Amino acid sequence: MVNISISRIHFPITALGPGKRIGIWFQGCSLRCKGCLSPDTWQVKDNNITVEQLLEQITEWLPLADGITISGGEPFEQPEALFALVSGIKQLTDADILVYSGYQWDDIEKRVSQMAPCIDALISEPFKVDLPQTQMLKGSDNQQLHMLTPLGKARFMAYQRSTTPEDKVLDLAFDETGRLFLAGVPERNDMLRLRTLIEQQDQSLQQLKK
Repeated sequence: MVNISISRIHFPITALGPGKRIGIWFQGCSLRCKGCLSPDTWQVKDNNITVEQLLEQITEWLPLADGITISGGEPFEQPEALFALVSGIKQLTDADILVYSGYQWDDIEKRVSQMAPCIDALISEPFKVDLPQTQMLKGSDNQQLHMLTPLGKARFMAYQRSTTPEDKVLDLAFDETGRLFLAGVPERNDMLRLRTLIEQQDQSLQQLKK
């Protein structure tokens, strides 16, 4: 059995790919991009479960899900677990799988090819807070969308374009501990707007510990 360290899972999310999706966030990331939306996923923690246990947790969602988005943290820092997870999902559903990685494509291309055809689409490259953010699904415009399978091309070709006001959607959800988290690709000033709205309701917004 393969262990996997997970920050959280949630269904549905709608802001990280087409349709209603299962979101899976890995725990642990050494890249630590400046301005990262999820710094709480950086630290490596001893909260492992097995891939089989994770698959059991999401099984009831799979018939309802149009796709699965895997992010983090950094999935490719747990490559054995990532491969076991995506191959296990593909045995249970025909839904597409999108993976986010902060590594450069040249650094992970060989590993991705070893996981084919279990990953349908992948967004690579580190988040750069100082660069523009104008493209669908991408936190900064240096990031690259790779469509790796026919299903990936069918599902994600429409995302090879600039964002419009209608595209700018974020999901707000609660994790199993009751903490609020955000899923999606926010604009640079979205977090400031959210903080302002929350403070107007006499509430406070605190960053989770890294």
